[in-house]
Amino acid sequence: MDKNLMQQLFATDNNLTGFVLRVTLGLVLFPHAAQKMFGWFGGPGLSGEMTHMTEHAGLPYLVAVLAILVECLGMVLLVTGTATRISAVAIFGLFLGMIVFIHWKDGFFMNWFGKMPAGAEGFEYHLLVLGMCIAIFIQGGGRWSVDRLWN
Repeated sequence: MDKNLMQQLFATDNNLTGFVLRVTLGLVLFPHAAQKMFGWFGGPGLSGEMTHMTEHAGLPYLVAVLAILVECLGMVLLVTGTATRISAVAIFGLFLGMIVFIHWKDGFFMNWFGKMPAGAEGFEYHLLVLGMCIAIFIQGGGRWSVDRLWN
């Protein structure tokens, strides 16, 4: 890979904005990733999530595996500030896919008042994640990121 491109991907300064954005998003994603991978917080665990994604959501097996990996690994990379921009792009793609293929049909709003069927949620949360990913991509990992060590 071009050295200049690598420098641009990992470049960041000592700002708090990048730190706050990436750690907040990473910590919000953590319980969701833990539900999928380990069954924590009442989640289905890896086998249950794979069944849900392939049989109920209709995703191909490879896409389901990649989605789980992006969410789980991306969360860790964001919290540590490692390959922050790459992680933000991957999570952006994941959540854009969630909107287009799963949540679009349920409308904008989350199921705050339980008026939709169980499991049906709108895409408002997903839009917030997309916005945070864009800001993280622009800003970089910021203070206390592994990316700063590579500059």
